Amino acid sequence: MQRDLQLTIRMAISFFVLTIIYLAFLSFIAMYFGLGIIPIAMIAGLMIGAQWFFSDRIVLWSTGTKIVSKEEYPVLHQIIENLAQKANLPKPRVGVMTSDVPNAFATGKGPKRSVIVVSTGILQILDKDELEGVLSHEITHIRNRDVTIITLASLFSTIAWYLMQSSMFSTMWGGYGYGNRQQGGNTFLILIVAGIVWFLSFLIIRAISRYREFAADRGGAYLTGKPMNLSRALMKISGEVKTAPVPQLKKMEGMNAFFIIPAVSGETISRFFSTHPPVTERVKRLMRIEQELRNSDKLGI
Repeated sequence: MQRDLQLTIRMAISFFVLTIIYLAFLSFIAMYFGLGIIPIAMIAGLMIGAQWFFSDRIVLWSTGTKIVSKEEYPVLHQIIENLAQKANLPKPRVGVMTSDVPNAFATGKGPKRSVIVVSTGILQILDKDELEGVLSHEITHIRNRDVTIITLASLFSTIAWYLMQSSMFSTMWGGYGYGNRQQGGNTFLILIVAGIVWFLSFLIIRAISRYREFAADRGGAYLTGKPMNLSRALMKISGEVKTAPVPQLKKMEGMNAFFIIPAVSGETISRFFSTHPPVTERVKRLMRIEQELRNSDKLGI
């Protein structure tokens, strides 16, 4: 099982563009606050280091995930162990989050420190073959290392978002805390710059995120050799998510970039800014892979 070369190239290009955006953003912040670029760079470095160290723990904590043993979930452990061997990866840790909303995700700093998580809801609606299809998708995310990359790529976008929110609050209250109109105007300028940085970062991250889902579907399909198992699982999960109680979906929306199917409550703008491609398009691509594998079998390839 090879890493997706196109995904790697897209990640590299996206990071180059994001780096240019963030350097410009940091330079602006440094000038505004009268700080040198070195102090700003040190602060940014510390934040990236903290994000790297705590990212997987934060994800597990925020989803209420519990790491489970093989004695507790023998079938789940066995499927993941078999898939990891096929993918030539160390066996990831296994986690379960208590939620009726069916979903799954992978997180971690790399193949040796990865975790695959499933919800209690997904274990209730999928059969063993369908579950294997979902887990092969998550194994591919780990193989492609895109979970770590998307987490780090989101860092400055998040910083820009909070700075934008803070500036918006200050502007609404007439530049409270700054004492004069000049400062109020500067605050409005920060709001505009932070908004631009956030929007550009979001578009780039969204593009990466949507492609990486296609890549994980494709890699998972070839790993098991049974694309339709994943296809059926995606349709089942999508159907259940659409009818899930809104309060449960809202609790999970913040982690949508990680989930195999986004949990959209329908009461937010999330559906217009989806990090995932449509399920129908994912199913069509899996069907094409199924036909390709059948043709290969007929030709004895």
